[in-house]
Amino acid sequence: MSELNVIECNHLAKSYEDGDLKVDVLTDVNLNVQRAERVAIVGRSGAGKSTLLHLLGGLDIPTQGEVIIDGTNIANISETKRAKLRNRSLGFVYQFHHLLPEFTAVENVAMPLMLRGTKPAVATEKARYVLNQVGLESRMHHRPVELSGGERQRAAFARALVTEPKCVLADEPTGNLDNYNAERLHDLMIELNETHQTSFVIVTHDETLAHRMDRVLMLDAGVLTADENTN
Repeated sequence: MSELNVIECNHLAKSYEDGDLKVDVLTDVNLNVQRAERVAIVGRSGAGKSTLLHLLGGLDIPTQGEVIIDGTNIANISETKRAKLRNRSLGFVYQFHHLLPEFTAVENVAMPLMLRGTKPAVATEKARYVLNQVGLESRMHHRPVELSGGERQRAAFARALVTEPKCVLADEPTGNLDNYNAERLHDLMIELNETHQTSFVIVTHDETLAHRMDRVLMLDAGVLTADENTN
C-alpha cells in the first residue's frame, strides 16, 4: 500500500445467500483513496453502493478481497481492534444524522472523543471548536429536535471530523436536504476537505455534489469504474 493511500481495496467481492440463492452484490472492486482526495461513487439504486461503503469502513467483512485502512489490513485484526481503527482513522456521515436526541449538539460531537478515553473537558473544547468551524457556534447547546435539518447534518459532519480522521465516508449526506441546505453542505465539505486535508468518499445521487469531487466512479454490475459521463 502506498503511504499516500488512506483506504485501499483490492479485488473486493461481497455476496449474500438466501436459501439456495446466491446474490452477488460486488464482484471485483478495486479502489485507492489518497490523502485529501474527494471521491464520489454513483450508480443506480440497489447497485451496492452502501454495501461498498460499509466494507470500506470496516463495518462489514468482504466475501473475497481485502480492505486496507491507514496501512492496516482489517482482515488481520480483531473486531475490537477494527473498532479502534475506525474511531482513529475514519469518520462516518449518513443521510439521516443519527444524533442522539437526549444530548446537545456539543455533547453529540464530543461523543467519539469520549469513547476513545479523552477527558471530558478536552473533548468538549474540541467539539466546540469543530462546531464553530461548521457555523453552529450559537446552536451547540441545542438538542437535535431544536435544530433545522441543515443544522443537524452540519452537526453530523462536525461529529465525523472531531477525531481528525484520515477519511470521511458519507452515504447520501445531502439526500434528506432541500436544495439550499444541500448547496451549503457542498460548500462545507469542500472547505473542510481543504482545511483539514481529510479525504472524502461520498455515495450520492446528487449530480451537483458528484461533479465537485476530484473523481466520480460508477458502480455497476458489481464493478467500480470511472464514470464516462463526467469530465
